[in-house]
Amino acid sequence: MDWHETVLALVGGSMIGLAAASWLVLTGKTVGISGILYGMVKPEPTERFWQASLLLGLLCGGIGLGLWWPQRMPDLDHASRPLMAVAGLLVGLGTRLGGGCTSGHGVCGIGRMSFRSIAGTCVFIGVGVATVFVARHLIGGGHA
Repeated sequence: MDWHETVLALVGGSMIGLAAASWLVLTGKTVGISGILYGMVKPEPTERFWQASLLLGLLCGGIGLGLWWPQRMPDLDHASRPLMAVAGLLVGLGTRLGGGCTSGHGVCGIGRMSFRSIAGTCVFIGVGVATVFVARHLIGGGHA
């Protein structure tokens, strides 16, 4: 990683933190994507407009990045689509079991000094590290 990528990571992370902090100050709500998505599908709609707007903004941001700066998008040609689908379902199950996702716990919860979020984020990171180690070094199916 060169200095340019480090600066981009710092700027991007700062923007995410500023957006999450601003949302908390302005609305009193944390930006937990799994909770927002759940709010969109639960039977009793309460705040669907802002939830849909936020999710649409995330989607448009990703699509916009892919169109504007395609070389920064991950190369998924080597990935197994069924394996990615299973992984996505497992992540969804994990967010329900963990009472939230990395955006809610990692970005918003740690900033609020929530012990539950700090512990949850440590578990998320630990499981991610273990998964990469197993996939790349024990199974041998990963790419560097």
